[in-house]
Amino acid sequence: MKYKRRILITGGAGFIGSHVVRLFVNKYPDYLIVNLDALTYAGNLANLIDIEKAPNYRFVKADIADLQRMREVIADNNIDGVIHLAAESHVDRSIRDPFTFARTNVMGTLALLQAAKEYWESRPEKYDGKLFYHISTDEVYGALELTTPEGIESPFRTKASAEKQHAYGTDFFVETSKYNPHSPYSASKASSDHFVRAYHDTYGMPTIVTNCSNNYGPYQFPEKLIPLFINNIRNHKPLPVYCKGENVRDWLFVEDHARAIDLIFHQGKVADTYNIGGFNEWKNIDIVKVLIRTVDKILGNPEGYSDSLITFVSDRAGHDLRYAIDSRKLQQELGWEPSLQFEEGIEKTVRWYLDNQEWVDNITSGEYENYYKEMYGNK
Repeated sequence: MKYKRRILITGGAGFIGSHVVRLFVNKYPDYLIVNLDALTYAGNLANLIDIEKAPNYRFVKADIADLQRMREVIADNNIDGVIHLAAESHVDRSIRDPFTFARTNVMGTLALLQAAKEYWESRPEKYDGKLFYHISTDEVYGALELTTPEGIESPFRTKASAEKQHAYGTDFFVETSKYNPHSPYSASKASSDHFVRAYHDTYGMPTIVTNCSNNYGPYQFPEKLIPLFINNIRNHKPLPVYCKGENVRDWLFVEDHARAIDLIFHQGKVADTYNIGGFNEWKNIDIVKVLIRTVDKILGNPEGYSDSLITFVSDRAGHDLRYAIDSRKLQQELGWEPSLQFEEGIEKTVRWYLDNQEWVDNITSGEYENYYKEMYGNK
């Protein structure tokens, strides 16, 4: 079959990546979607069982830091677009092992850029119709001040909007905000962002960079706050909250992020940057309370049943106090906005994890990794 586009999505077996792969495979049957993933601990092909036999879908197990392998994958599949999500992403892990984050996030991105550059420059049309789209994080910008107005508690939004977003301060990240990363994770992502932009400025490669806020939703690896705490509440285990839980994050439902990626890939301006956020700031402690309330309600527990599980622990190193994304550029230029109110997104997310306990248990037990070893070997 002659495909209209041939797109490589890296990290497509991970949390955000699997939602993007699913969206593109289902929405664009005339596109070939090549999902490349190293299947490290956070990669899970069970996330994509529903589309794994689709005729326009291919999976490749490979390491993005392997330059020669990236050359082969891009050439063999005649790739004309890259959506780059593959990354080490957990801040706590980066504090323990910064070298792995530098290898994957920096050198891996550089290998992918170089492989795409070489292949596209070898083609008669060169960069015409090509795009390297790099997904990054709001953490590259550093931290914002926390200035909570009087009387603000658990600020449920009646509608996601820029006007109602900033309950915890008047400052926020925009596309021109200065980079000021504070953790090995955010430093590695900042470096990869700079390399992507450098390949545009130096070689003329068509690139786009987006920086997103905290994602939540189905298929997230259960070391992250929301799935971890849903599972702990279900099993009546402690809920470890850093310091007093005052840190503020903007939260974005993962399917809304996937829609934004689709829109930007097709309509975004080359060499531009777009911030993607949920207009939805929450203190960590308030998120925990919402999760407790939602899980207990669905499980039929009495109100307050799991409140005693909250356990305050020592703060982690380099823990930024507040992130807040301003997505008005994306909203105004391309017409994107979040589709779900936070209450809807959280309940949908909680119900998914409670209804998919086999998926959760396979990950927490490590059983899912045995499946990969049988299929692809232990390379």
